[in-house]
Amino acid sequence: MTLLNALILGLIQGVAEFLPISSSGHLSIAQNLLGWGVEGADDVFFDVLLHLGTLAAVFAAYWPDIREMVLEFFQMVSDLASGQVPENVPPARRLILLIIVGTLPLFLVLPVRHFVEGLYGNTYFVGMALLVTGLLLYGCDKLRRGRKTAKNATVTDALIIGAGQAIATCPGISRSGMTICAGCFCGLERRFAVRFAFLLSIPAVLGANILQIKDVAEAGGVDLALLPAYLLGVAVAAVSGYLSIRLVRMVADKGKFGAFAYYCWAAGGVTVALSLLKAFNLLPWLR
Repeated sequence: MTLLNALILGLIQGVAEFLPISSSGHLSIAQNLLGWGVEGADDVFFDVLLHLGTLAAVFAAYWPDIREMVLEFFQMVSDLASGQVPENVPPARRLILLIIVGTLPLFLVLPVRHFVEGLYGNTYFVGMALLVTGLLLYGCDKLRRGRKTAKNATVTDALIIGAGQAIATCPGISRSGMTICAGCFCGLERRFAVRFAFLLSIPAVLGANILQIKDVAEAGGVDLALLPAYLLGVAVAAVSGYLSIRLVRMVADKGKFGAFAYYCWAAGGVTVALSLLKAFNLLPWLR
């Protein structure tokens, strides 16, 4: 893997992780059709690093919220230890509980984790999943604006959004697109739907990376010669991810996800077409 490939993959991860167009789908296309990647354990490790880069972008964009939730978590523990229950639960505490509930559906994916990971190499599936993502985004644009926030969102809402996140472990289904759309379908206010979707990604990404690091260790470690490429990819993913978060916030305010729907349909159609051409060896430059 060259520095240029690392830069391109970092940019794809940073942009597509937060724009509702599926980072996993785009990385699959780049690596499986265009050959921009590294093999074996190094490929898995680089994927871990790219996700950590975008996780850093979430912390940078939502640090005030994260700091408030951390402080509120310790206050909640203190209240439980002393047997105190506040009459009005603070929004930050409700948000913590909603994130915990929304993370639970991911445990249903664990028994089929390796099957889902195997879909990463199936570009036919990725292309069709991008088409589905486009349908979700198009439908989300047609919804009436919701009003729910951290003060009145329900446990059921969190479970539905969490189920969407679990489905989005499949490559080509946008995690941000699925969770934001699920939130809007549940009646969440659009800005809060975006905020909740990105905060919900923190435990999901951390958990997935812990599992992948375990796989890397079992596969024999990492090639340190690729360290410059790794660092470049992480930096590009973090910076482009932060800018993408800001863009999604603006788009959510205007309720204009339709443009991303058309992009997903185009990307999905092209991916299926290229996969067919590759299968019949009609384009030799495809990997």
